[in-house]
Amino acid sequence: MNLDDWRLIFISICLFSVLAVFSPLIMADLPIKGEKFFALAVLGEEEMTENYYPNNDPNIEVGEELHWNLYIHNKMGGVRYVAIRAKLLNSTMTAPNSTSCSYSPASDVYEVRRVLLDNEVWVYPFSWNITEIERFEDITEITQLSVNQNIFEIRAVAKDGYNFRMVFELWVYDSDLDDFRYGWSSGDELYCAWTQLWFNATLPEL
Repeated sequence: MNLDDWRLIFISICLFSVLAVFSPLIMADLPIKGEKFFALAVLGEEEMTENYYPNNDPNIEVGEELHWNLYIHNKMGGVRYVAIRAKLLNSTMTAPNSTSCSYSPASDVYEVRRVLLDNEVWVYPFSWNITEIERFEDITEITQLSVNQNIFEIRAVAKDGYNFRMVFELWVYDSDLDDFRYGWSSGDELYCAWTQLWFNATLPEL
């Protein structure tokens, strides 16, 4: 072999040695496979994080309609069957707990279900209004709601009608339980998703 052949062999050995040393470091810096999760949010009338209340006023009168959109994104790496449960709470009722992944014990006002493909985004219109309230001195009780033109009888009270909240919980079908459960597993961890919007209930001005 001539000098050029030996030079080519030497360069090849050097390149191989460099790759052998630095390849593990390069691979370590590459992003690992993404974590599996759901994203849940409530969007306003124009499907943005704004314009939740008529005239941006959270003091809601009887019959005043609100137009929200429930947003969910499936990043679980496969098809999932999900349910979004809406609950009406006041400020003292137990809300979902993100740390322990426990749901609110309050009864559902409304539930919607959907089979989501992997990486599918679903936006579901959620139009609602208070159809009936009662006043007892300084206590306001919401006794009836309309959600997507369906009437539901409920009982939720608050002092002077302040600090009601609509809570949305994400439930995922578990084939082992043959039922929905609150939250989902990713590896050895349990995760959950919920969100809420606050409002006040008021009587129309005379």
